[in-house]
Amino acid sequence: MIAQISGTVEQFLDGVLTLEVGGMSYEVLLPPAVAEPIRERLTRGASLKLVTYHYYQTDPSRSIPVLIGFATRIEKDFFEKFITVSGVGPKAAVRALNQPIPDIARAVDEGDLKFLKSLPGIGEQRAREIIAKLQGKMGRFGLMRTDGSAKTAQAQVGQPLFREEALEVLLQLGYRKDEARDMIDKACGRKAGLASVEELLNEVYRQRKAT
Repeated sequence: MIAQISGTVEQFLDGVLTLEVGGMSYEVLLPPAVAEPIRERLTRGASLKLVTYHYYQTDPSRSIPVLIGFATRIEKDFFEKFITVSGVGPKAAVRALNQPIPDIARAVDEGDLKFLKSLPGIGEQRAREIIAKLQGKMGRFGLMRTDGSAKTAQAQVGQPLFREEALEVLLQLGYRKDEARDMIDKACGRKAGLASVEELLNEVYRQRKAT
């Protein structure tokens, strides 16, 4: 499977990126939520590195490899959660994700049917299924920043492993290390018994919504 691709932009048109890699050209689908924040990097001749989701689109007579691109691992993680909803396949998800991912995550968390129904190809029944499947699992995605910033995490000794994993996620989402640690400390102080990254990030998310 192709997990990552780096190359030179040849063209970006109608959501399809053509990337030249070592003398070969690859077509990569970009969801609008991914393309918009990096649009200035999608110009001809620009160097670009993407995380990719690779799958095969099949019909009775053939099987076609398809690449879907993401600027960050967090965006790909959201996409992979989104397509766990019954009836939402990869190509449908590419089309549906036309709003910023943190906005979609917040709509799922808050059960905002109106917002989710506004996404291309998502009717009321599908919106209800998205909420039923994903509500309560959107903490890390609701915390995403939309300024395109990202930092590298540095693990610290002496902290529970899941806290350090949560710190890494927050750093990848663009939060300063001191800011992220403060958010984690407050979440742990507010709710005892947190025992996983997802629980901790959901609590951080709820805490920020309340302020």
